[in-house]
Amino acid sequence: MAKISELKEKISIPDGVTVNIENENIIVKGEKGELTRFFSHPKIKITVNGNIIEISSYDVLKKEKALIGTYIAHIKNMIKGVTNGFEYKMKTVFSHFPIKTSVEKNQFIIQNFLGERSARRAKIIDGVEVEAKGENITVTGIDKEKVGQTVANIERATRVKNRDIRVFQDGVYRISKGGR
Repeated sequence: MAKISELKEKISIPDGVTVNIENENIIVKGEKGELTRFFSHPKIKITVNGNIIEISSYDVLKKEKALIGTYIAHIKNMIKGVTNGFEYKMKTVFSHFPIKTSVEKNQFIIQNFLGERSARRAKIIDGVEVEAKGENITVTGIDKEKVGQTVANIERATRVKNRDIRVFQDGVYRISKGGR
């Protein structure tokens, strides 16, 4: 295995965003809110110098190099979340029975799916807002993982079971994702 003696990567912090590190927790604050995430590895050190986050490691193997890339992606997503936020758009599609969707507290309700009498429910994770207007659904929030998981929960709730999925293509599907 080839070792790299030392590896340093830098992320610049945009104006209006503050980053603090407390006990291996990275706290990112911006105009939309605050996100906290725990990063811990014995060989990887994360420091903040002015408006630059520096991620460094010594005796780097393939595993540490990959983990540094993962840390960079997570931190960039945190910065993007507190500045712009994340917005996913979904659409209700039906050909047999008209589907009615609504939001109640922390649940997304799908009624009359394939003519079923009981409503299907999907969990909305804390910190995520879901808005249903007719057949269009908008899912927004500052944490990319929570927004994505809420979208997945809604898609999974409308999975067709015990029917030919080539004929019954009804459901709620993600049509776009990204920042606001």
